[in-house]
Amino acid sequence: MNDWERAKKDIQKNAKLIVPIVAIIFLFILGKTSYYTVDPDEEAVIIRFGQYQGTALPGLHFKLPFGVDRVIHVKTKRVLQEEFGFRTRDSRSRVTTYESKDFDTESLMLTGDLNVADVEWVVQFQIADPFKFLFQTSSPERNIRDVSESIMRRVVGDRLVNEVLTTGRVEIASEAKDLMQKVLDKYDMGVKIVTVKLQDVNPPKVVKKSLNDVNAAKQEQEKVINQAEESYNKVIPEARGKAEKLISEAQGYAKAQVNRSEGDAEKFKAMLTEYKRAPSITKKRIYLETMARILKKVENIRVVDPSVKGILPVFQGAKSGN
Repeated sequence: MNDWERAKKDIQKNAKLIVPIVAIIFLFILGKTSYYTVDPDEEAVIIRFGQYQGTALPGLHFKLPFGVDRVIHVKTKRVLQEEFGFRTRDSRSRVTTYESKDFDTESLMLTGDLNVADVEWVVQFQIADPFKFLFQTSSPERNIRDVSESIMRRVVGDRLVNEVLTTGRVEIASEAKDLMQKVLDKYDMGVKIVTVKLQDVNPPKVVKKSLNDVNAAKQEQEKVINQAEESYNKVIPEARGKAEKLISEAQGYAKAQVNRSEGDAEKFKAMLTEYKRAPSITKKRIYLETMARILKKVENIRVVDPSVKGILPVFQGAKSGN
C-alpha cells in the first residue's frame, strides 16, 4: 500500500469522526440560541430582522436560533433616578455622599420676582413601554433630563423666591411631576414618572448671608406678632366675657322689672274689675289690707276711742330717758 492510499484511508477515517462532532456542536448551538430567560424585574423586546415582534414577560421563552431573533432585556420594574444640581456617590465606607460642585448650570433658576434660587431635585421614573423607551428616541435619559429641567424652571419661574425657599416646595414638586408626565406622554416615550422631589432649595451662595439676615428679621417679626396676638387673646376674650356678663345681668334685670310691672298692672286691672262690681266692699277690703301691712311695721299700738273723755293713755315698755 503506497502513501496515497494510506493518506486516503486516514482522511476517510477522520471524516467519520468529524461529522458527529460537527453535529453535536450544531445541536448545542441550536439549543443554546433557541430559548431565553426574562428575570422578574424586567421585560424583553424581541426584534426579528430589524422588525419589532413583541414584548416578553418574565419567564422562560423560545425564539428563532442563530441570532435570527434579537432579545433586548429592559429593567421595567426598577425605579430609575435622575439627579439635578448634585450627584450621589457611594464611598468605600458605604456611606452615601452628595456632591453639588460644578452643577450650578442645572440648579440655578430665576424666580417670578426676578430673584435667583439654587434648586436641587430628583426625578424617579419607570419604563412603562420598553419598545418605545428603546426606539422612540435615540437618548431617552437625556430627553428626560431636558424635559425635567425645562419644566422645573417653568414652575419655579411662576413663584416668588420666598415661596420656593419655604412653603411651596411640595406644590412645586407635584406640579412639575404632572407637567413632566404630560410632555413625555406627548413624545410617546414609554416612561412613567414615579415622583419628583426637591432635595434642597437654597439662595445662591453670594447672597446667602444677606438672605439669612432677612429671614432672621422676619422670624423676629413673627415672634413679636405672636406675642402680641397671645396678649390680645388673653385680654380681649376676658373683656368680652365681662361685657357679655354685664349685658346679660342688665337684660335679666330689665326683664324682671318688666315682668314685675306687668304683674302689678294685671293685679290693678283685676282689682279695678272687683271695685266696679262692689265699690264699698272693695274699698273697705283695700283699706283693711293696707292698714294691715302698715301696722305690721309698728311695734307698740294704742287705740283710743275719741268719744271717751278724760282717759290718759298709759305707755308701757317706754325706753328710759323718754
